[in-house]
Amino acid sequence: MLLSTWSGFLSALLASFTSHRGGENASLSSSSSALQFELRHYHAVSPAAQVLFHDARPHAQSLSHTSHTIRTRSVKTHRPSTLAAFAHARTRSIRFAESVYLDWDEDEVQGPNIESRETLLELAKMTNDAYLSPGESGWYDLGNEWNVSYPFGWEPDADGFRGHVFATSDNSTVVLSIKGTSAGFLGGGGPTTKKDKFNDNLLFSCCCARIDWTWTVVCDCYLGGWKCDKNCLEESLIEESLFYSIGTNLYNNLTYMYPESNIWVIGHSLGGALASMLGVTFGVPVVAIESPGEKMAARRLHLPTPPEVQHITHVYHTADPIAMGTCNGVLSSCALGGYAMESRCHLGLSVVYDTVSNLSWAVDIRTHGIVNVIEKVLSQPWPPSVGVGREVPEAKPEEDCVECYSWDFGDHPFKKKEMVL
Repeated sequence: MLLSTWSGFLSALLASFTSHRGGENASLSSSSSALQFELRHYHAVSPAAQVLFHDARPHAQSLSHTSHTIRTRSVKTHRPSTLAAFAHARTRSIRFAESVYLDWDEDEVQGPNIESRETLLELAKMTNDAYLSPGESGWYDLGNEWNVSYPFGWEPDADGFRGHVFATSDNSTVVLSIKGTSAGFLGGGGPTTKKDKFNDNLLFSCCCARIDWTWTVVCDCYLGGWKCDKNCLEESLIEESLFYSIGTNLYNNLTYMYPESNIWVIGHSLGGALASMLGVTFGVPVVAIESPGEKMAARRLHLPTPPEVQHITHVYHTADPIAMGTCNGVLSSCALGGYAMESRCHLGLSVVYDTVSNLSWAVDIRTHGIVNVIEKVLSQPWPPSVGVGREVPEAKPEEDCVECYSWDFGDHPFKKKEMVL
């Protein structure tokens, strides 16, 4: 195990659990309020796996500007009772792939109001902008004076973890927006495509992206037939170069930059799954949009899991086969594009728009894009919800969800020497 990620993780535990909550008391004086956000930083990762930040140019004070306005509400979260216990649990999970029971303290923070359509719409725009630099085609302009130069880590040949950081004018709340998969067959592409695809295939496949004999696996845990080495699979997820490990470092850096702030994490697709896993790790509010099921990956990472994860919200629609967990099989669009998207179970609560029944949409991977969600789902009132006095579908946990049921996961005795490639 490479130690730089782990060292950075432990060194920031105190800040991540104690400092960033300093602004909570004032912000929780009412159950619902509104926050305005502006872009502060771009974030990216260098080829050497270093987290890099680049400041956005502050808007001119004399210019009027429009910013993100987001309604908030009190959100219940759980945090480990002691830092030492949490550090011990993460040590066991990272070094030995073991889960450790923790005592949890219930907490209350200011989070996004997930019952507000406008709030989900604004957060979706922030997730879209994680894919772009200000000024690029497709950027949702917030009206501020942006720095349109490429920041560190966003050069054309950079291939790592990317996104933006938004903050309120008083720094009371900071939003970390994580870019999802850039893939040519989804209408995108770019220098991060290769690493995005590797992370997708490792996190969301049943076993090392083994679809059939024609596929090249992304780890050495496939043992032939429907057997998979569970220990090997869990060890493969903790490499320093993988996006979850990078995300923990990025989050820790952010708590140093904003020690008195509440922090939210958001993302689309792969970015949403990573946001959710960071939310489980640090007990912070999360909104993930059109994310593949990340519950399996969180379990394999042995993340210390609190008794409730209602601070994590997934937003997706029924015509998206990736979020629904149906984009699998050798003839699926995902498989034909080289992606083994076999997971389907989500953590926390899910706000599900039934676009198949209510809008007569066909199930199609082209509906997965964030712009489609912004322009066709969230930008206008949702009639089935309005009819019952709501703005959005009710957030519910996903119960009785099963995935990868055909596979046999265990510590198998025949290991690699009998592995069928």
